[in-house]
Amino acid sequence: MGAYILRRLLLIIPTLFGIMLINFALVQFVPGGPVEQAIARAQGGGDVFGGFTGAGNDAGDTEISGGNENYVGARGLPPEFIAELEREFGFDKPPVERFFNMMWNYMRLDFGESYFRSIGVIDLVKEKLPVSITLGLWSTLIAYLVSIPLGIRKAIKDGSGFDTWTSGMIIIAYAIPGFLFAIMLLVLFAGGSYWQIFPLRGLTSDNFEQLSLLGKVADYFWHITLPVLASTISAFATLTLLTKNSFLDEIKKHYVMTARAKGLSERKVLYGHVFRNAMLIVIAGFPAVFIGVFFGGSLIIETIFSLDGLGRLGFEAAVARDYPIVFGTLFIFGLIGLLVGILSDLMYVLVDPRIDFERREG
Repeated sequence: MGAYILRRLLLIIPTLFGIMLINFALVQFVPGGPVEQAIARAQGGGDVFGGFTGAGNDAGDTEISGGNENYVGARGLPPEFIAELEREFGFDKPPVERFFNMMWNYMRLDFGESYFRSIGVIDLVKEKLPVSITLGLWSTLIAYLVSIPLGIRKAIKDGSGFDTWTSGMIIIAYAIPGFLFAIMLLVLFAGGSYWQIFPLRGLTSDNFEQLSLLGKVADYFWHITLPVLASTISAFATLTLLTKNSFLDEIKKHYVMTARAKGLSERKVLYGHVFRNAMLIVIAGFPAVFIGVFFGGSLIIETIFSLDGLGRLGFEAAVARDYPIVFGTLFIFGLIGLLVGILSDLMYVLVDPRIDFERREG
């Protein structure tokens, strides 16, 4: 197993390099880079994209060339100012040099500072982590706590009325978009049109620091109830049906019939013999599911509930062309995702020691 883990760890280097290279190359063709963003802010426009609509190309507008680019909307700004912006953002160097400088810094865990926020990328990620941890952790735990017992029950009652109507409810829940369900929750329970039971926005109340320990815990759960429900609704379907199908496959195997023939109770057969084998794929996939929810956190859910998490951070950085945040978070999350893939394999071995990845590769 040690040799397999070592090979997987070594594969992380070219894989991560390829991810960064492809994204860096694609970004070179995207209009409205950091320099144009800075020009728009300097002129009080706030956003560069108005310059691409054609509205600003009147007789008084000029295009000032900086390096190999023409910066649309650089009205009346001296070329020296444009050149200084390029030096500040590192665009006075060729793309290949910029890419390898960036990767060298990342290998030394130097992710730089945001172009427009005057804060380090790592500090910014730490600032947004509580929201993403909240949505990712609680959504995953609730999905597992509900879906596994429900899936087992559906497998036992396969073909019954219970199995039929629960499958219908699961499919309906899966079909409802998360953002639509979030709006429904706000309308019903956050003072939209009916009851004002839960707060409308934020992760904690304004007076959170003045509350007692129990008060802080209650306030925290009071605030996260609706966004966690909204982000969890679609996760039930896949996990429940996966659990059900895993149990059905195991129940039909010979060792189950042998255990029943020995006179073991149905409960002992299910939870003493079937459960471990049926839950292999479900339990071992927990790290990947959590990371998927954690890093793929819904931008729309965060926006609806006014939560400032990693989803909004990534979106705002992409819109503002804040490349240190875009590439820094891509490197960090890409590395974590690759490590979680290895962790998932280790979970398989932990749940079922019969699995030997080295023998399979050989």
